[in-house]
Amino acid sequence: MTLLKSLQKRFILATAVFMLLGTFVLAKGVTLSGRIVDSDGKKVKKAMLTLLSGGEVVKEDKTGGNGKFKFKKLEEGDYVLQASHDELGSAETIITLTEKKDIGDLALSIEKASAPVTGATPTGGTDAAKQPDRVSVTVPQTMEAMGSPSKDFILNELNFEIKKLSAEFKHLTQELDDLKALSKMWINPLTIYSKEIILKNGSTVFGKIIYQDDKSLKVETLVGYLIIDRAQVVRIVDNVITEDTQEYVPEQIRESYTPPPMPKLAQPKYTSSNNSARNASAKFSANCVLVGNISEKKDGQGNIIFDGEIKNIGGRRADFVKVDFVFRKNWSGETKTLTTFVKGSYNTFDTGIVSDASMLPGAIGKFDLYVPQDFGAFIGYSYVIDWEEYQ
Repeated sequence: MTLLKSLQKRFILATAVFMLLGTFVLAKGVTLSGRIVDSDGKKVKKAMLTLLSGGEVVKEDKTGGNGKFKFKKLEEGDYVLQASHDELGSAETIITLTEKKDIGDLALSIEKASAPVTGATPTGGTDAAKQPDRVSVTVPQTMEAMGSPSKDFILNELNFEIKKLSAEFKHLTQELDDLKALSKMWINPLTIYSKEIILKNGSTVFGKIIYQDDKSLKVETLVGYLIIDRAQVVRIVDNVITEDTQEYVPEQIRESYTPPPMPKLAQPKYTSSNNSARNASAKFSANCVLVGNISEKKDGQGNIIFDGEIKNIGGRRADFVKVDFVFRKNWSGETKTLTTFVKGSYNTFDTGIVSDASMLPGAIGKFDLYVPQDFGAFIGYSYVIDWEEYQ
């Protein structure tokens, strides 16, 4: 009985020791070790190691001063070992663990391999003879070798695209300029038509006179051809396109301008008692009239220019010949007056006054009047020719 109990105790103790040893072995797992070297076979310290299984990181470590590493407590299976160093490059190998394994030396390389190396050259250990030789594969580094287009082909394609975009840009720019020209034409028809025809009903027609006679005008406009009764025309303004220059405003257009006082000259005395002599004097007095029509133009700054010619058809000299323009601003009757002197011949009077607005009998003098843009709009005008006689 005592012997039976002793045997039972021994069996239970042996079973417990066996189970404890099995648990310890299972908990210990598999160990992976090796050494990281550079391309010359020298040990590499502080190389970064990453062990992956199924695409997930299992463990990470660094090599010591002798370049060696060791991963403990690993499960059996396939692993990928990646090693890298900032200066010496990187390496990668596939390892199948079924028991403790030493892969030997794993060489780093600056050139990346097309596929991970399946093994490394063993240096020792019980499983060293089972490891295959390390395979080194050189990856092509040129674009052509990797199947990509060459640099010349890419440059040619880029140059073609640049030329294509440049041509499209020029085309779009030309179309934009054409659209701007059309919009400007509709905003200001004077950009293409120089004639501005003002009618009695207050409307204005911008166009080009194709034909005219004493009864009608044929005008080319933006909307087509128009036939206008000449009796309905108030004024025809000829717009002149000039270059942008510094505006010159003569003294004649000053609104506050007043002509200088007439010189105090002696009135003519008639010593003859015969009235026929006086009648002859009146018959041969000065008489200034307009020659032709008054031309109305508009310059590039929007100033209106009136010009024309005056002729003295009388028998005496006319002094200080001037033309007074009376502008009608609106239909309510508001008016403004501007005066311009005729450019005639110079004459010095007995008082020392010098005038350049004198006209001898039969002489022709020109005049021009500048109406500035800020003068404002007007619906019509009239004029009066005035002069003095001192001889």
